[in-house]
This record gives sequence, structure tokens and C-alpha cells, in this order.
Amino acid sequence: MLLFRSEEAIDAWCKAATEPRGEAVSLETVWALSQAWYGDRISPGYRGRTLEEARRLFAKVGLTVPFWQR
Repeated sequence: MLLFRSEEAIDAWCKAATEPRGEAVSLETVWALSQAWYGDRISPGYRGRTLEEARRLFAKVGLTVPFWQR
């Protein structure tokens, strides 16, 4: 995950790095995802998520475009 100041900065980085562009999301969404993703990691009963559980978590924080379904 990379942070950029603008859409133009994303495009410039992708061009320079010859990388395809992913989805741009707000810092608020990144914060919500990080809280949901890491919030229970230190629990004694923690286990990794299945692909379907991860997809549901992404959808819960508003990440629903195909990029997040891979």
C-alpha cells in the first residue's frame, strides 16, 4: 500500500514504475480497513481469514470493486 498526494501523483508513479494502477482509497478507508484487519490479531484464539472472510471484511469497509475480489 502506497500513499500519494493526488491522482496525478498516482498516475506518474505507475508510469515511472511500469506498474498497473490499483484502486485509490481515502485515508479514512485505509484506517477502517486496518482496524478491522488487525484488531483481533493479538487475541489468543486468532486464526487467519479465509478468502471469503477477507472479501466480506473488505466489503464491510466499502472496498467492493473487482480489485478487492482477487
